[in-house]
Amino acid sequence: MKFVVSSNALLKQLTAINGVITTNPVVPILENFLFEIGDGMLVVSASDLQTSMITEIAVEAKAKGSIAVPAKILLDTLKGLPEQPVTFTIDPETYSIEISSDNGRYKLSGENATDFPKVPGVKNGYSVDISTEILNRAISSTIFAASNDELKPAMTGVYLSLTESNATFVATDGHRLIRYRRTDIVSEMANTLIIPKKALNLLKASLPSENTNVKIEYNASNAFFSFNNIKMICRLIDERFPDYENAIPVDNPNVLTIARTDMMNSLKRISIYANKTTHQVRLKLAGSELQISAEDLDFSNEANERLSCEFEGQDMEIGFNAKFLVEMLSNLDTPQISMHFSAPNRAGIITPADKDEHEDVLMLVMPVMLNSYA
Repeated sequence: MKFVVSSNALLKQLTAINGVITTNPVVPILENFLFEIGDGMLVVSASDLQTSMITEIAVEAKAKGSIAVPAKILLDTLKGLPEQPVTFTIDPETYSIEISSDNGRYKLSGENATDFPKVPGVKNGYSVDISTEILNRAISSTIFAASNDELKPAMTGVYLSLTESNATFVATDGHRLIRYRRTDIVSEMANTLIIPKKALNLLKASLPSENTNVKIEYNASNAFFSFNNIKMICRLIDERFPDYENAIPVDNPNVLTIARTDMMNSLKRISIYANKTTHQVRLKLAGSELQISAEDLDFSNEANERLSCEFEGQDMEIGFNAKFLVEMLSNLDTPQISMHFSAPNRAGIITPADKDEHEDVLMLVMPVMLNSYA
């Protein structure tokens, strides 16, 4: 079995799906790419059992066949080659692979393709189309708030609710909650699914820079994403997502409006002086002034800054984890943000000050008690 392919084109496609391969997989064959050749196309698969990615590339081939190829050694070889045609010659009896290029010949041992796990399909499912631009924004806006706590598996992914009126993406780790809603994405059938964090990170990394369409097919156990010549299928998290709507305070009469970058940069400077365990900063709101301060009594460090703002409501002081605030503000791209408060012991809500016609972003962050400096 033999085929010829461009070294750069193959490297680009393999790099797009390589992230799914883990260093110490449960099954050793998962350290390989699955190569399937037929009808002038090479289909390459990579998997970790939970998530699989598939890509395809045009090749010159006269015979059909399949083999598992060691991923790391193949990628390292292609990275060191200049752009040129490379020829793969595969012995189906011994699974040996010979790569011929203008620079030389390289021989490596493959494995039997039948040992590679079958990629599941989506049967009896539903589908929705989302542009890469919107999907990228939805993932970027939420994924950083997903939990890493394996004891709370439902919170280790992003919850997606599809209805006849909107699509809502939600992530929370118990300390903060992000709700990203689009009214220009709808589904005839209402459905909910929880997509694992790793799968979404892989998807985001492989989305093309040009805006194109992503087809999402899903059923009770799997979700299937396809765009251009990339396909990804992942096992969904089969858990009950927390009732997040009840966690969002409804009555928030105290509203702060301020330039996002001014507040974010101030928080970055002030947090240097905060306690390294709590990362607590104090926000003091009075009139048209916001005072941000922090202190670390262990090292006698303290800092404060004053910023101009618009504030409606009762003067108040409230404490937050500076790392959470900075991360949330950095994942917004609006010039002005609004912060909504009800009381110093209730969650604060961050929203863009300028509303988008189809986009609704809400970021909730839990306060830290002001007397917890230590």
